[in-house]
Amino acid sequence: MQYNIDNLIFSALREDMPSEDISTNSIIKKYALGKADLICKQDGFIAGIDVFKRVFEILDKKIDFNIFYKDGDEVKNKVLVAEIIGDIKAILSAERTALNYLQRMSGIASYTRKAFNLLKDTNIKLLDTRKTTPNNRIFEKYAVKAGGGHNHRFCLSDGVMLKDNHIAAAGGIKKAVQMARNYAPITNKIEVEVENLDMLKEALDAKADIIMLDNMDIETIKKAVEITDKRALLECSGNVTIEKIESLKDTGIDYISSGALTHSAGILDLSLKNLRRL
Repeated sequence: MQYNIDNLIFSALREDMPSEDISTNSIIKKYALGKADLICKQDGFIAGIDVFKRVFEILDKKIDFNIFYKDGDEVKNKVLVAEIIGDIKAILSAERTALNYLQRMSGIASYTRKAFNLLKDTNIKLLDTRKTTPNNRIFEKYAVKAGGGHNHRFCLSDGVMLKDNHIAAAGGIKKAVQMARNYAPITNKIEVEVENLDMLKEALDAKADIIMLDNMDIETIKKAVEITDKRALLECSGNVTIEKIESLKDTGIDYISSGALTHSAGILDLSLKNLRRL
């Protein structure tokens, strides 16, 4: 993972510190060993520990950590999550960037775990979407997995999903599916988005592998499951929040995809406290 994230972390550090950290450099003139505590300030689930560590490591190769929780673990308000021991200048300069990653990722993991828990007694898999923060997708999708969810396609190169505008451009579902099968590698599944039962039947006739039921009400979803009769995998999508998931769990679908896992999750409040010289 380090190979994939280092450039992104460097970019984030440059954004926060384009030339120098004036505040730190004005009070710390030379190397000074110090220690700080990472404290959780609300209940939730942690995600992004390795990313958090990596931010500090980029500024101080000798920095050390005592980590008391791993990604996916539940954390409580006021617990000590980790200790950071190293160059005080690096600790101060990296603090905000490291916390931004950890708070955001932990917020997504916490939101995802709430949704996941609603489905834990079913066979439905909870999926994320591409509705992520630009240049932060790798972090946010990892956080979904830490929270118990599953990743949908990572990017446009990963798989075929024919949505309403693709279908319109192709001239219909049947044509779109056929064109996709002729172009895409044979290992790729073809997913088609449908908005009503007539479109569902057309996608089934075209032998789509996965059919996304977009913004359908519960009764229509149940009819779609009956019509499909396991001839394709069914995914429910469209404004799926935690509040809506409860009503979907008994419909018989295979997947629920929710952009809310990434675009509507808040942060988990964490702070770096008690910095002291050693």
